[in-house]
Amino acid sequence: MKPVLVVALAALLTLLIAFAGRAHPPGQDEKDFTPLVRGADVQQFRLVEINTDTISISEGGEVALTGRPNGYFATKESYRDYILRFEWKYDRPAELADDASFDGNSGVLLHIREPHKVWPACVEAQLMNRDAGHIFGIAGGKFTSRRSDLERQAAQKKAIKPVGQWNKMEVQCEAGAIRVWVNDVLIDEGDSAEPADGPIGFQSEGRPIRFRNLRIQKP
Repeated sequence: MKPVLVVALAALLTLLIAFAGRAHPPGQDEKDFTPLVRGADVQQFRLVEINTDTISISEGGEVALTGRPNGYFATKESYRDYILRFEWKYDRPAELADDASFDGNSGVLLHIREPHKVWPACVEAQLMNRDAGHIFGIAGGKFTSRRSDLERQAAQKKAIKPVGQWNKMEVQCEAGAIRVWVNDVLIDEGDSAEPADGPIGFQSEGRPIRFRNLRIQKP
């Protein structure tokens, strides 16, 4: 085996061991978590291609997006290593008979590389209703998943609630490794995220969606 390959494999093994040792299953412990939403002023976030007519925040901190136009609201602060927790739900269309046909779409944009635009280089944790929890790079962002499509799809089938009900997500990021749980079920995990740090955004992408209890824990 070539020396360069040995070094690369050793570095990868070190990263995986470190991540496995620090990452943990989702839990109820809220120690050291701080809210991302403070008050009802939407200007606490950076609004990208959306405006005050298409986003609102209740006094209780629930963020509502109309779904149009495509865009997102993002933290003004950048993050690298953290645990993100929140809940989301789509408004259920009155005419919807089959959840499998629902086209609700959104996502959490991790480690956004500025400048902000639609869509920026980042790693996305999918909130599309039928594929929630899937992690992948967009617009030049990169991520290497360690779970097969069959593993992910089986987990999603178990985890995702009917349209119109609240779902919860936990995202753990550390040193380029990311894990995502939906309703306490591990959906996707991997490493080599690029970018590895940046603001966090929440997409408006076609359907009304609501977010609540957005909070973060930093080391």
